[in-house]
Amino acid sequence: MPHVLVIEDDVNTRLGMVHALNAADHATSSAGTAMAGLRAAIERRPDLILLDLSLPDLDGLELLPMLRAALVDIPVIVVTADDAESKVIKVLDAGADDYLVKPFGFGTLLARVRAVLRRGDRAQVRHRPNLVLGGLSIDLLARTAELDGRSLPLSPKEFDLLAYMASRAGQVVSKRELLAEVWRSPYSQADKTVDVHVSWLRRKLRESGKSPRYLHTIRGVGLRLDAPGA
Repeated sequence: MPHVLVIEDDVNTRLGMVHALNAADHATSSAGTAMAGLRAAIERRPDLILLDLSLPDLDGLELLPMLRAALVDIPVIVVTADDAESKVIKVLDAGADDYLVKPFGFGTLLARVRAVLRRGDRAQVRHRPNLVLGGLSIDLLARTAELDGRSLPLSPKEFDLLAYMASRAGQVVSKRELLAEVWRSPYSQADKTVDVHVSWLRRKLRESGKSPRYLHTIRGVGLRLDAPGA
C-alpha cells in the first residue's frame, strides 16, 4: 500500500486530500507546516509527497530542496494556485516531479498520484536492463543513467521520460503518447508538463532545442531520441 505524505496548511483541503487517498487504498500521513512536514518525511519515508507551496512557516519552494536533500528518490507533486508558465518551470526546476493547480478535483489528484508512483513494467525491464545510445547509457533496473561516463542527476520523472524515449530510439513519439504512457494523464493542449521536463532533460544532456544531440523535436509531430550522428 503506497504511503503518501500530504503537506498542506488548509485543514479542509488537507482532510479532503487524505480522505480521497485513503479511499483509493493509500496509506497517508499529513502535516500543516513545512517543518512538521520535513520531520514527517524523514521519519516515515513516504512513497510520495504532496507539497503545498503556501505554508505558514516556510515557502514550499524553500522546503522542496530540503526534501530533495534528505530524500533524494522520493517523488514530490507540488500543489499551487499559480498556473503561470514561469511558476511551473520554477517548481519543476526546483526538483518537483509534477504539479497540480488549485482548485482541482480529487479524481485528478488520484490520477496524478498514480502516474508519479508508476514505475513501468518490471518484467519488461528485466529483459532489457540496459540501453546504450552513443555516449548515453541507461540502467533500467538501477534507474540510473550516464552521459559520456558521467552520472546524470535525474529526477524520477526525468528518468522515466528518458527511458521511455530510449526504448523507442529512432521513433517519433508524440506528446499525447508521453502523457499517456509516462505520466498516465489525459492529453491537454494546456498541459506544460512534457515541455518543461523535456527542456530540463535537454539541459542535463548538454543540449538545447536549437542544437539537439539526442532529443530532436519533429515540429507538429513529437520527439525523437537518437544517438548523435545516427
